[in-house]
Amino acid sequence: MDAQTKKKYQYWQWRTLITLMVGYALYYFVRKHFSVAMPALEAELGITKTQLGLFLTLNGIIYGLSRFVNGFLADRMSRRKLMTAGLILSALVNFCICFSPSMNSFVNVLDSEGKATMTLVYIIGSLWVLNGFFQGMGVPPCMSLMAHWISPKELATKQSIWNASHSIGAGIIVAVCGFILKTFGYSAWQLCFAVPAAIAVVGAFGIYFLLRDTPSSVGLPELEEIEAEENGGAKTAAPREKISEKCYKKLVSKLVFKNPLIWILALANFCIYIVRFTILDWGATFLTQFKGMEISTAGTVVATTEIIGGILGMLVAGWFTDKFMKSRAHRTCLICTVGATLSFFLFWKTPSSMNWLSIVWLVLSSFFVYGPQALLGIAASNQATKHACATANGILGIFGYASTTVSGLLFGYLAEHFGWDSVFLVSVIIGIVGTIITALMWNAPADGYEKAEKIISSEE
Repeated sequence: MDAQTKKKYQYWQWRTLITLMVGYALYYFVRKHFSVAMPALEAELGITKTQLGLFLTLNGIIYGLSRFVNGFLADRMSRRKLMTAGLILSALVNFCICFSPSMNSFVNVLDSEGKATMTLVYIIGSLWVLNGFFQGMGVPPCMSLMAHWISPKELATKQSIWNASHSIGAGIIVAVCGFILKTFGYSAWQLCFAVPAAIAVVGAFGIYFLLRDTPSSVGLPELEEIEAEENGGAKTAAPREKISEKCYKKLVSKLVFKNPLIWILALANFCIYIVRFTILDWGATFLTQFKGMEISTAGTVVATTEIIGGILGMLVAGWFTDKFMKSRAHRTCLICTVGATLSFFLFWKTPSSMNWLSIVWLVLSSFFVYGPQALLGIAASNQATKHACATANGILGIFGYASTTVSGLLFGYLAEHFGWDSVFLVSVIIGIVGTIITALMWNAPADGYEKAEKIISSEE
C-alpha cells in the first residue's frame, strides 16, 4: 500500500471510529437519562420501584432481541442507514414520553392529585419498551463497521476507544439531567426526555453524512487485500462481498451458532451486565436512598463512574489485551470480572459515614466492569470474524439485556420489599458466577479467522 493510500485509509478509519463514538454516545442520550429521571417519576407521578423495574426489564429484553434481529440486518445491508434510522426513531419515542401527561385533556392519564393513573403507566412503559427496540439498531452497525475498517490485531485497542462512547454518553446525560432536576426540581422531569431527544435528532444527520459502509465504497482496498499485500501476496479470507450466500450461511452456522465459545461469552455477558446495570440504572436511586446522598451529588457520582471509571477501564483493558494478552480479550475479561465483583462488594460494605470511600469503590467497580463490557463483544467479533460479527454480538446482546430480568424487575422488587442489601448481595453472587464462566475460555484462541479460511476454502 503506497503512502497516499495509507494516509487516506487512516483518515477514513479514524473518521469512522470517531463518528461511531459520537453517534453511539447520542444513543445513550436517549436511553440512560431514564435512570436519573426515575426518582422524579416516582416522586411526581407516583410510579413505583416495581413498575420502574418492570419498564427496565421489558426494555432490556426487547433491546436484546432487537440487537439480535438487527445483527442479521447489519451484516447484510447499509449500516449507516440502519444506525441513523434507529437514533431518529428513539428520539421520537422520547418526545412522546415527554408530552404524554398532556394527553390528560383527551384521556385520564392523571388523577385528582396529579399522579399517574394506570393508563399513563401503561403508556410510558409501552413507549419505553418500544424505545428498547429502536436502541437495538445502534450496536450492530457499529460492530460490523469496525470489523470492516479495523484489523483484528488492532480491534481490542480501537474498539475499546469506541466503547468509551457508552460512558461518555451516559456520563454526560446523567450529569445534565441531574443538573436539570437540581435546578428546576423533580417537576421538570419532562426536560430529561425532551433535551436529549432534540440533540439526538441533530446528531442523526451527522451520522448519515459522515459514515461509509466499507473501504471499497470510498475507493480503498478491503482489509483482506491489505493483509495479503503485507504477507507478500499470501491468500487470506475473501471479503464478505465476494462470498456466496451458501458460504455465508455456513460461516454463520460454524462461527456463531455451533461455536461453544460464543455461548460462553454470552453467559459471561449476562453476568457482567447485571453488575453494570445495577450501577447505571439504579445508581442515582440507591446512592440517595441507601447512602443518603442528594440527587445532584448522586447524579455526579454516577456520571463519574461512567466518564472516569468506565472510559479508563475500557481504554486500559483494550491496551492491556493487545499489549500483554496477544489479543486474547477473554483473558483480560477474567481479571476485570474479579476486580469488579470485589470492588462492588467493598462499596456495599463501606458505611455511609465514609461516602468518599464508597465513591472510590463504585468508580473502581465501573472501571473493572467496563473492561469485559467492551472486550466480550470484541472477543465475539474476533471469534465470529468480520463475516458474522454483528450476528454473534446479537446473541451477546440477547443475553446481556436478558439480564434486566434480574437488574430491573427482580432488583426493583427486592429493593422495595427487602431493601438494598438484598440487591447488593445478589449482584455480588452473580459476579462470582460470571468469574467462573469466563475462566472456562482461558485457553481459547484469539480469533476465528483461521477457521473461517478453512470454511471458505472448502466452499470454493
